[in-house]
Amino acid sequence: MVQELPMRLTKHHGLENDFLVALAREVPRDIEKLARELCDRRTGIGADGLLLGLPGSDGADLTMVLHNADGSPAEMSGNGIRCLAQAHAMANSTGPTSLEIDTAGGRRSVTIDGDQSEAQVTVAMGPVGPGPGVHADILRELGSTLAATADLGNPHLVVAVEDQDPIDIATIGPYYEAFYPDGINVEFISVRKNDPNALDMVVWERGVGVTRACGTGATAAAVLAHQWDLVGGEVWVNMPGGNVRVLIEQDPVLVGPTVFIGAIEVFT
Repeated sequence: MVQELPMRLTKHHGLENDFLVALAREVPRDIEKLARELCDRRTGIGADGLLLGLPGSDGADLTMVLHNADGSPAEMSGNGIRCLAQAHAMANSTGPTSLEIDTAGGRRSVTIDGDQSEAQVTVAMGPVGPGPGVHADILRELGSTLAATADLGNPHLVVAVEDQDPIDIATIGPYYEAFYPDGINVEFISVRKNDPNALDMVVWERGVGVTRACGTGATAAAVLAHQWDLVGGEVWVNMPGGNVRVLIEQDPVLVGPTVFIGAIEVFT
C-alpha cells in the first residue's frame, strides 16, 4: 500500500550534508521520482537525500528508508540517520533519548542529547566490512599510495594522500566510481601535520556527487587510517561542512552535530 500526499517534511543538516525527512506510516508512491523532484536545488526544495522514518518492528523504534538526490536508494548514511533521530525527537518532544533504527545496512543504536533545533547525536555505526576491494586499474594508477575499501552498509573507497590541494574530487570522484558497477563513495584523506589524530577529507558520494560531509565516509576513513597507523583511537575528521569525532572501537562510534532548518508541507 502507498501513502497519499500531502506530506510534512522537515529539513536538517549534519555538517551541511542536508536531508529532507518525513515521519511516515508508509512509503509514498513513486518514491524515487519524488526524491529527485524534492531534492532538486533549482526546481525543488533542495537536499542531498530524502529520508523516511517508518514505524519500527522487532524492537526497533524506527525504520529508515533513504533515497539519494538522484532517486537511487542508499543503504545507510551516518549524517542522515542523525538527522532522522533529530526529526523524531523534535516531533515527539522526547528530550534526550536513545533509539534503535533499522536501515538497509543493519540496525544502528543512536543517542541524541535533546529535542532542540541543534543537537549532538551519537551513532554506533555497526561492523566495518572490507568492501569490494580496490579495482586493479586504480591500484596501478595510485602506485604506492595507501588505498582500501570499506563497507558500513554502503561501500567506500578511501585514498590517503599527503596533500589534498591538487585533488579535484568533482573530477576524480566520478572517474573512480565508474570502475564499480554498483557505484562507490570516494574519499581522499590526509593527516593534519599539526594534529596526528585529525584527518582532512573530501568526498564524492554515490548518487549525489560532491557533498560537504559524509558520516559513513568519515567513519570508513578513520577506521582505515587507524589500521594504517596514521591516527590513534579517537579521530577528528574535518570536512568542508565541519568535523565529526570517530571513536575506534570493535564497532566504531560517530559523534557529531545535527541542525534543524525548517518544515514544509508538500502536495503531489
